[in-house]
Formats: sequence, C-alpha cells, structure tokens
Amino acid sequence: MKYNTQEKKLILPEYGRNVQSMVDFAMTIDDRAERTRCANSIIQIMGNLFPHLRDVEEFNHKLWDHLAIMSDFKLDIDYPYEIIKKDNLYTRPDKIKYVKPRIRYRHYGKILQNMIEKTMVMEDNPERSFLFSSIANHMKRSYVKMTKENDVDMEKICKDISEYTGNTIQVNPKSIKVDITKSNSSNKKNKNNSRKAVR
Repeated sequence: MKYNTQEKKLILPEYGRNVQSMVDFAMTIDDRAERTRCANSIIQIMGNLFPHLRDVEEFNHKLWDHLAIMSDFKLDIDYPYEIIKKDNLYTRPDKIKYVKPRIRYRHYGKILQNMIEKTMVMEDNPERSFLFSSIANHMKRSYVKMTKENDVDMEKICKDISEYTGNTIQVNPKSIKVDITKSNSSNKKNKNNSRKAVR
C-alpha cells in the first residue's frame, strides 16, 4: 500500500490526487488531438468540483490556467484561452511604499496634528478660538491617558499647542476645563464590570 506521504507533492491540492493523475496521464498521450480531448474531459471534471462556478466564463479561463500549472506547463494542447505564462506565475507585485508621517507627539496622534493645521488657516474669530480650546481639551484627555495622572500641567498642554503652531497660537490655560475624574470613574466602572463578567 502506498501512502499519500510517499507520493509527489500536489501542485494544486484543491483538485486532489485523482485529477493530478489524469493530467499526468494526458501528458503521456502521443496524439495531439487525443490529448486535447482528454484535457477537455479533465476540465469538465475540475469544473464539477465547483458547480456554482462551473459556467462562469472567467472561472473556465482559470480552470485552463490551473490545468497548465498542474502539468508544469508541459501539456501541449490547443488551449481555448491564452493561458498564464510560467514566468508570470511567481512574480512579486510592486512594493508599496509605506508613508510614515512625522508625528511631533505620538501620544496626541496624527489626527490631532492635522486638526491643528486645519484650524491654523482659519480666520481669527470666536469659532477658531473655540476649536483650539476643544483641541486643548482633547490633548488634556490624551495626556491623562498616557501619564495616568489627574493633575495635568495645563501650561504643558498650551506649550505643546504653541509648538504645533510654530509659536503663532497662544491658548489661555484657564480656558481648558475638563472633568477628568468623571471619565476616570467611568473607566474604573467599566473595568469592574469586565472583571465581574470574567468571574
């Protein structure tokens, strides 16, 4: 008895060893017309393995590509489609350049940096001042999450905004008012609930 582990490795395992054996047999047929008829029979069997895709034109083209691949491109027949070339089978796609943006303070994130840049080009009006105060509030929350401390140095937040804007924007620390204890208590409550759920 011969085990599968003793057989040669299948090129396309999804079709099974029987189909691979049929392809190997087709390559031994001397008559070209007979080889082509045998290949058409094999394609029908391969299509029956995927009945929901059997009649799809693009799938039929793919079946002939797979037949050529399983024969290691040595099956000399009249293909109804232009099959894939062996040289193009293992080509690597072009490398996609990874854009790594420069982030001044990573704990604030890139989105906040973009928000500051957008707000800087706005006209100097109450809406712009409100946006900068909102941004400062968000920065304060982010700073608290990073340091795990409730006592935040507001001058540090305002200094960071000034550096983001090239010292063109000055935010009054007194305008930043955030109830951090509320957010922290809610976080603790969520942690307690998750612990109860685990128990």
